[in-house]
Amino acid sequence: MISVDEARTRILSSFEPLPPEDVGLDEALGRVLAQDVRARRTQPPTAISSMDGYAARSADLSEAPKVLKQVGKAPAGGAFSGVVGPNETVRIFTGGPIPDGADTIVIQENTESEGDRITVRVSAKAGQYIRNAGLDFNTGEVGLSSGKILTARDISLAAAMDFPWLTVYRKPRIAILATGDEVVRPGEPIGPNQIVSSNAIALQAFVKICGGTAINLGISPDEADTLRKMANGARGSDLLVTTGGISVGEHDLVRQALNSSGLKVDFWRVAMRPGKPVMYGQLGGVPVLGLPGNPVSVMVCALVFLSPVLNCLLGLPNDNGAVIEKAFLASPLSENDRRQDYLRATLKRHKDGSLWAQPFERQDSSMISLLAKAQCLIIRVPNAAAADAGQTVDVMRFPSGLARL
Repeated sequence: MISVDEARTRILSSFEPLPPEDVGLDEALGRVLAQDVRARRTQPPTAISSMDGYAARSADLSEAPKVLKQVGKAPAGGAFSGVVGPNETVRIFTGGPIPDGADTIVIQENTESEGDRITVRVSAKAGQYIRNAGLDFNTGEVGLSSGKILTARDISLAAAMDFPWLTVYRKPRIAILATGDEVVRPGEPIGPNQIVSSNAIALQAFVKICGGTAINLGISPDEADTLRKMANGARGSDLLVTTGGISVGEHDLVRQALNSSGLKVDFWRVAMRPGKPVMYGQLGGVPVLGLPGNPVSVMVCALVFLSPVLNCLLGLPNDNGAVIEKAFLASPLSENDRRQDYLRATLKRHKDGSLWAQPFERQDSSMISLLAKAQCLIIRVPNAAAADAGQTVDVMRFPSGLARL
């Protein structure tokens, strides 16, 4: 067996960021920028009013009340072509350009009008209610940096900077192949010795959360020829992920079946719990990540190995793809053996702001219900000593699709 860190390093050495592609703004949400976005215009392009009111000269409004003569209008999208002279004013609306000669705005609530006579009831200072040219951004300024996961706010900025499209990394294509005579798709008839498969569906959702495109190849029975044929569906993908069939039983056929198709195994088995029988290799130019069949093992391995692969392909940092932080242990843990442990746990924030992790008493790798209730994984390094309640531990939060946006 190799360590988790070594396994992750060897896997990531096979990958690099995918080629970029241009997408319209309506398709850019959640995508990763492949190059900086520099403003193609200045915003606002000229000084404009931030309020409805009157453009005037501050020199005329050092005292109030004061009567000014209205000599024109400056609506948004239009402009007053003249010059505001002494004791003159121009009716202006939000977004309207500041006329030459004017240096302040009096909001309409502080005025009274009778024809072209405008009585200003308050004094005004220069620059009042004026947005100067370039207040938001200037031409050539970097508004969005390469490597950013695009949010709705980012798309708004890109649109304002006059970009109808953005250059992003191509979405990783991840083929998923479940195996086993004992599993069926949700909703299909269930035999007396069968269970419903959740692994492929869960991995599809995980890949989507992490920014990729999942290709579900279905469920292969424990028959070598069929497994090989179904695995051929991964051609053109960036990674093939299999679930089940990689342990040591007579029906664990993934390695055996794919070996005859040219599978070159880099490693098999990792010192971790859950997830020990993890395999990684290459099949006809397509990387293959073989995961165990137990549902909890699948999701833990997805978090530890698949997430950083997706990050790498998307030009994101090659970390484990999840938030790792310190938390206080709510109940004691026994000493660990030579495998790295990932314990399902809940999190609670106390009134003093401290974060506490409560591991579930049972950690059986088949218990999906506890996985759904868990908010994090407690990470315990190999040979860790027993830990008392109140000690700090590393916790890995599960990623959320909405958190990316």
